[in-house]
Amino acid sequence: MNDLNKRLACVIFDMDGTLTQTNELIFASFNHVASKYLGRTFTPPEIIAMFGPPETGAVKALFGEDRIARAMDELIEFYRDRHAELARLHTGMDEILNFLKGRGVHLALFTGKGRRTTGITLDAFGLNGIFSPVVTGDDVVHHKPHPEGIRKVLDHHGLRPEQALMVGDSMADVRASKAAGVRMAAVLWDSYEPEKVLAAETALVFHRVDELMKWFQGHIN
Repeated sequence: MNDLNKRLACVIFDMDGTLTQTNELIFASFNHVASKYLGRTFTPPEIIAMFGPPETGAVKALFGEDRIARAMDELIEFYRDRHAELARLHTGMDEILNFLKGRGVHLALFTGKGRRTTGITLDAFGLNGIFSPVVTGDDVVHHKPHPEGIRKVLDHHGLRPEQALMVGDSMADVRASKAAGVRMAAVLWDSYEPEKVLAAETALVFHRVDELMKWFQGHIN
């Protein structure tokens, strides 16, 4: 890893649990429509198990084709309306993004979220225009843990796998990065499966945002 600073041209960030504290908002939004249309709610582990595809896939599977458009509109409306209350950018992440951008490192986003919820969060936190490309769950055929999204980022910038670093909090991120041949920095400050991520023995592990910042400062000139 000593020569990583010589080759690192792009950092690919996951969103939920990595850049942002949005898991509570996701669970609340999903249960808002589940309560209305199904008369029940789901636990966080149950909701997490439904995702892989973006929100539309989970909503379609539960509510059916005939109710998907209406249910999704209501989920999105709830997500937008409660965003300020239930979501925040992890403290220090804006400093990391500014540091990397100032050093000429490409910043990309690869999230399993749908395009609509991703856009709401990027806008709310003033992150529009920071990431290029932004790859959401709606922009790939094969979702995490498939590496398609990472490969889209590499192709966009004309980079080799060893020139990029994936920063994420889930096993889906770990598996996608390994399949793409990209180094993985596992971040555990908001992970919903930290034990599994730790057991995966990724190249780098960080428990706090300031630890990640210090690592970047020590490896990028």
